[in-house]
This record gives sequence, structure tokens and C-alpha cells, in this order.
Amino acid sequence: MFLSSALYFAINTFLFHPFPGKALLTMPAKPLRTSDLARAVGIHPNTVRLYVDWGLIPPVERNESGYRVFTQKHLDCLRLARTIYASPYPGRDLRASSNEIIQCAVADDWLGALKKAQEHLASVKAELKHADTAADLLEHWAKNMKDNSEEEPLAIREVSKLLGVSHDVIRNWERNGLICVRRNSYNNYRLFGKKEIERLQIIRMLSRAGYSHMAILRMFIELDSGNTRDLKKALDTPRPDEDIFMAADHWLTTLHGQEKLARNVVKMISEIIDKSRNQSTTEKR
Repeated sequence: MFLSSALYFAINTFLFHPFPGKALLTMPAKPLRTSDLARAVGIHPNTVRLYVDWGLIPPVERNESGYRVFTQKHLDCLRLARTIYASPYPGRDLRASSNEIIQCAVADDWLGALKKAQEHLASVKAELKHADTAADLLEHWAKNMKDNSEEEPLAIREVSKLLGVSHDVIRNWERNGLICVRRNSYNNYRLFGKKEIERLQIIRMLSRAGYSHMAILRMFIELDSGNTRDLKKALDTPRPDEDIFMAADHWLTTLHGQEKLARNVVKMISEIIDKSRNQSTTEKR
């Protein structure tokens, strides 16, 4: 069984936090005790037991005295899992992708884990490119937007069809302060002019690129105050009064961190595979 996103925050803030001054140690090949694994990665022995219960490392045999007996394979899986889960939560899709890497490692399929890690890296890079492109388009739009009030405004039904989003989504964007829509003085219906429609298109684009409503709102606060520069930075920089923020509130920073992590995971798995091959060659000799 693998961890759900609901358990992530407890893991990131307590279980995966290393003790101060604990450096990674090189342990003998086998056998290893629970305390050996704990010291090797700088965590509490109880956390090692939780890894076993959650399926983050392979099942463990016990000796005649009832103590768990670990091997180098368990330590390799433990280090891999800790590396992945100790990073900030990147969202459901990227977390699910990284979980597949751990699943292969637990099954002792390290070549499969390497393939999954390479696919995960490609996914992170694609997400980063998408987010970067959306932010660049935002800045281009902000510098060139024009308010043409001569065009006939559209009703929400027409805008919904034009954008391919539901009425409720548009109302939710308005409710969250992302857009202010003028009303018909006669029937109080919303009236969307060219400027409002373009703004909705920007909201849709940024949302699909992974940015949160908080990040988009933060950017629009800057834009509406007359600042058409550094909007990309505003998207990625939480304000001091944002006490709690998610990965999507600083999405570019999150993705850059995930790209670095994914490269490290690929490197780690490659080293594990090379080490295993070298040991097999030595034993045959």
C-alpha cells in the first residue's frame, strides 16, 4: 500500500525530517538491523517500521529472536523513498508518477524503476515548459492588451461556450476575485466585453498550466495596480500575508525543484544498478 496525499504532510514535516548532524552512512552489505537503516538515513527507527508497513520498502524477514533482518536492497529502497517523499508535495499527478518508481524498486525491478524515473523526469520537464510558456504568454498579453468597448458584450452562456468551461467555473473565478464583471442595469445579467473575455482566457490558460487561484489572484493584483512587468515573478512569489501555500501557489519554483529531484533520482537508481552489476561480476570471478 502506498501513501495518499493526505498522509504526505505528516511525512514531510516529521517522519522524513532528518535529525540534526546525522550524515548518510555507508553500511555493510548485510545483515542490517532497524537501527542500522535508521542511522544510515538519519531517521527514527519507528519511521523505518512505518516504511515497512506502508510498503515503501520490501517485506522484511525476521530472525529466530524475532528481530527484523534487512539487506542492502531494503536500504536502497529506503533511501529512494526518503529522497522522493522528503521533497515538497508536487501535486497528485507528479506524486503518483513518483510512486510508480518506488513500486518498481520494492518489487526489485530496478531497470523498471529507472525507466519510470526517466519518464517522470520527462513529465516534470513537460509541465515546466507548459507553465513557463503560459507565464510568458501572460506577460505578452499584459503589455499588448487593449480595451475595445465598441464590441457587443456577451452573456455568460455565450462566454461559457466560447471558452469551453461551465457557467459554474466562470462564477467561481468571479467569486474568488479573479475577475470583476459588470452587470446589465435592467436584469442584472453579467456582461462580458472583449477585455473580460481575454482575462478569462488568461485565467483558463494559467489554471490548466497548474497555477493556483491564489497565484493568479496575486498576479492580477499587480496587473490591476498598473504593473505589467514582473508578472511571472508575481505568479511564483507568495506574499508575506500568505501564511499557508500549496505547491501550485509557487508552481515554477515547485517544478524547478521537482526537475532537480527527478534528475537525482535517475542518478541514484543508475548507481544502484551499476553497483549491483559490479557485485555480480565480482562474485562470478
